[in-house]
Amino acid sequence: MKSEDLITFNIKVMESDLMIQAESDLTEIVENKLIDLRYQLERYIEAHPKFKEVLVPIQVEEFAPKIIHKMVKSALIAGVGPMAAIAGAVAEEIGEFISPFSTQWIIENGGDIFMKTAKERVSLIYAGDSPFSMKLGIKIKPEEKPIGICTSSATVGHSKSFGRADAVSVLSSSAALSDAVATSLGNMVKKPSDIPKVLEFGIKLEGIKGILIIMDEEMGAIGEIELTRI
Repeated sequence: MKSEDLITFNIKVMESDLMIQAESDLTEIVENKLIDLRYQLERYIEAHPKFKEVLVPIQVEEFAPKIIHKMVKSALIAGVGPMAAIAGAVAEEIGEFISPFSTQWIIENGGDIFMKTAKERVSLIYAGDSPFSMKLGIKIKPEEKPIGICTSSATVGHSKSFGRADAVSVLSSSAALSDAVATSLGNMVKKPSDIPKVLEFGIKLEGIKGILIIMDEEMGAIGEIELTRI
């Protein structure tokens, strides 16, 4: 939230509450895009109620909206239900949409981030009552491709988790995939000793670049992820 080289604006439509940073204020066009995305999601869920409730991967019709397919594909890799990818998928769709209007941008949706940057930035990690909370950040280096940074927690927020991790942060080139995998790995962390095996499992999943797991006073990381003290 301290990106002084970018303009910050917020967009809220129903439950969707986005903080966006870009090179100019794109509120109007992004709000219209968000309304359209929500319409697609709501109409699809209305016609397919099971889509919202299922906790395992499913298949959908070929003619389903693009965002639905993105959620389903990510959920299949992660081994979870498609709704586990919804916040990341919305952030990813918005990021792709504004790319022609801004060479750099940061989309934050409920703590899940999709960003493209031309300079090094740091994503701060909030991990509830863990002593690591707000004292660690993930360095994001300039890349041609955007990157998704999504975090799942059993102790922070309202997201459903069957584990006990304070924070499971996942990096990939897709925010939808990062979101789904963060949920999946978070479900697996029941105690601090689970961290090493969950890291080893997660980094082998298709498209995953790096993972950070925090639980109580224990922490582990793997892959292309660089941490820094705050």
